[in-house]
Amino acid sequence: MKIILALFVAALSAGALAQAPQSLVVQTREVELTYPAESVVEAVKQATVAAQVAGRVVDVRTDAGRRVKQGEVLMRIDAREAAEGVAGAQAQLVQAKANFERTRNLFNQKFVSKAALDKAEADLKSAQAMAGQAGAGLSHATVTAPISGVVALRHVELGEMAALGKPLVTVFDPKGMRVIASVPQYKLAELRGSGKARVEFPETGKWIDAARVEVLPILDARSHTVTARIYLPEDAEGVVPGMAARVHFVTGRAPKLTVPPQAVIRRGEVNAVYVIDASNAAKLRQVRLGEAVAGGEVEVLAGLASGERVSLEPVKTGIAVKQSAVK
Repeated sequence: MKIILALFVAALSAGALAQAPQSLVVQTREVELTYPAESVVEAVKQATVAAQVAGRVVDVRTDAGRRVKQGEVLMRIDAREAAEGVAGAQAQLVQAKANFERTRNLFNQKFVSKAALDKAEADLKSAQAMAGQAGAGLSHATVTAPISGVVALRHVELGEMAALGKPLVTVFDPKGMRVIASVPQYKLAELRGSGKARVEFPETGKWIDAARVEVLPILDARSHTVTARIYLPEDAEGVVPGMAARVHFVTGRAPKLTVPPQAVIRRGEVNAVYVIDASNAAKLRQVRLGEAVAGGEVEVLAGLASGERVSLEPVKTGIAVKQSAVK
C-alpha cells in the first residue's frame, strides 16, 4: 500500500497552478453525532386488492406505474355464476314478498295464526338478506382502486383465473413514505431522547430530514432490537417502496473536522486530497477518513489540519499539476 501511494504521489506531487481551482478552507465545526442503521423504504398507505369472487379476468385497465384515483375501475372478472346467483336470490325474494302479503291478509281475516305470519315475515327478511349478499358478491367482479396513488404491481394477466383471496393489484400512495430500521436495545434511550434523524440514499447521494421518528413500544425477543419508523416529508421525490436507505439517528453534537466528498480522491483503499498552500501550489496528501456526517460531508480523522485549503476539483487540479511539472 505504501508503494502504491508513493508512486501515486510521485506522479502528481506538487506544482504551482496556472488557474486556481475551486477550493475550500476546512474548519473544525460542531456536527451532529449520529448512529447509522440500514433501512428499507415502504409506503405508509399501501393496499393489495384480492379477488372476492372467483372467475376469469376478462378486462384489465391498469398496469404497474400508472396513477389511479380512488374508486377507478382497474379490472373486471367474469362472474356469470355470481350473476345467476343474484337472479335466483331475486326470484326467492319476490316469492317471499308474495307469500308474506298473502299470509298477512289471511291473518287479518283470522284464517291463520300469528305464528304463521311471523314465519312468513322471517322468510321475507331472510330472502332480502340473501338477495343483498348475492348483489354484493356480483359487485366484487368489478375491481376498483381502494386508494388514490400509483400501481406498484399487477399480479394477474388478462385471461387468468382469479380465485378467492388471490392478489390482483397493489397500489401505494407516493405522498406518504417512511423507512423501517432495526435498532439495538442499548441505543433505545438515545433514540427516544433525540427524536431526530436524517435519511441517506447512498446510491444517489441524497439526504432527507425526517419529518417524524416513531419507535415501536415492543422489542424482538430473539434479536433484542426495536423497530423504528422514520417518516419522510411529502415532497420527497425519487423515493419508492423497496429502496435501500441508511438512517442516521441524531444522538448528540461534537466538534469534527470535515471535508466535502468531492474533494477526496479514492484509489483502492487510499484516500487523498489536494492541499493548496499560500503560493497557490497544490500537493497531494493522504488522509484518513471517518464516517459521513449529517449534511453529506466526511469526517477527517488524520492528514489535515483546521485552516488548510483543499481543492474541490481534484481531477482538474491533478491535470494542472502534471502539466506544470512537465513544463
